Parts: sequence; structure tokens; C-alpha cells
Amino acid sequence: MSQNKTSHALEIDAIPAFDDNYIWLLHRGGKHAAVVDPGDADPVLQALSDRGLELRTILITHHHWDHAGGVPDLLRHYQARVYGPDDERLGDWNQACHEGDRVSLPELDLHFEVLDVPAHTRSHIAFHGHGLLFSGDTLFSVGCGRFFEGTPEQMQLAMDKLRQLPAQTAVYCGHEYTESNCQFALAVEPDNTALQARYAEVKALRSGGQRTLPSTLGAELATNPFLRTREPAVVAAAQEQDQRARAGSSTMATLRAWKDRS
Repeated sequence: MSQNKTSHALEIDAIPAFDDNYIWLLHRGGKHAAVVDPGDADPVLQALSDRGLELRTILITHHHWDHAGGVPDLLRHYQARVYGPDDERLGDWNQACHEGDRVSLPELDLHFEVLDVPAHTRSHIAFHGHGLLFSGDTLFSVGCGRFFEGTPEQMQLAMDKLRQLPAQTAVYCGHEYTESNCQFALAVEPDNTALQARYAEVKALRSGGQRTLPSTLGAELATNPFLRTREPAVVAAAQEQDQRARAGSSTMATLRAWKDRS
């Protein structure tokens, strides 16, 4: 890394959007920036103006409007590169990415590996690198996304893939769902002491108007039932809902159906 690029540590700011979305703004204190999942252009434009930044790269995890809807307007203001999943529902501004691709952000001296993590949508991807994971709506803090276009088997494969990342990986997901996710997770594992502690921490943060993100993969492995579908206590809880549930994808299916009803 060159001296001028490392003179400032990477900063990641949360730009709130809609009711509970986060758009992630990456910069190093210079003039260049990147954003992840800009569903709304206006708060991004305001944040860039406030910080004196120029947008150079946009990363998209999936096609849903609350993650990609702001891109056309941002491109009317900035000549930015856009990297997203291979999906015809995105505009012709998108440079399609697949598992194994490497996305470079030279102005920020960053490089991310692309991971295929479908189920929430059929083409959902995540970006991983530098100890960071931008997981969109696949992996939430203490939860996972609904299976709008995929299957429990696909979500199980995605979770198995993500759980192989280092435990210290910082997880930046797309929504502030942690408090309600903790409430559901406690219905699944009421005796999980790590989860009890996480819920207490989350309630304190939210009561103070603070965000609960990023999480870490280590914390998720200890508390997130959708990453714990082979844990005996989680499987037993799923079997109380559906006696046919077994460790892995069938517990995943049972948990998601249970969460959707709650």
C-alpha cells in the first residue's frame, strides 16, 4: 500500500435510510468514497457533501429497490463504477460479479472477494475482504433474510460458507433488525447465555438511539440460530415446531417459517 493511501485508517459510516436500512459509506479521510447498497440517493448525496467526498465505487449485494434503487440518481451526479450480482433486474450500469471475482477499489486501496450467497434473492452476493463482510440481507445480526427467491438448502449452504470466515470478521448487514432478531432467537434458545448477554447489550444500545452494527462472525456463531442449525438445542427447538426437522437445512426451513409467523 502506498504511503498516501495508508495515512488515514479506513472509516465506515452508517447512513440511515428508510425505516431501518443502513447504507455503508467507506472512505479514508481523503476525497474518494464508496457506498454499499444505496437504496436511496438523497442521504448518500448529503453525506458525501457533508464530508467533501467524491463517490467512486458502488457495491450492490442484491437487486431489491431498498438496496439498489438510488444508483441511477447517484450516477447522474458521479461517474462511479457499480459492481453487483449478475441479475437482469439491475440496470445496464451494473458490472456483474460472481463467486471468485475480485473487486478492486484502487482509490481506497481495498479489494473484496465476491461470494455467492443466494436464497433471499436468487442472485444475492456478499463482499468479503480486509476483515469485513458486507452481507446485505443474507446474514443479519442474529438472523437471516427471508427466502423470497431461494430455498432452505441454499440458505444453509450460504451460512455454511460464511461460517468458514475468520471469527473476527466484522459483519455489516443491510438492516437494523438485531433487537427483534434477538427476541426470536431467545424463543429458540432461551438458555443461551451468550444470546442473553447480546440481547441486554442490544436493548441498551437501541434505547440510547445507537446502532447495533457491525456485529462479528464470532458473535453470530454464538447467538444466531440460522448459523446454529446443527446445534442440538436449536434442532430440538425446531423439532418442537415440526417433528420432521433434522440438523441442517430442514431445521433452517423450520426456523425461517417460525420466524415468518412470529
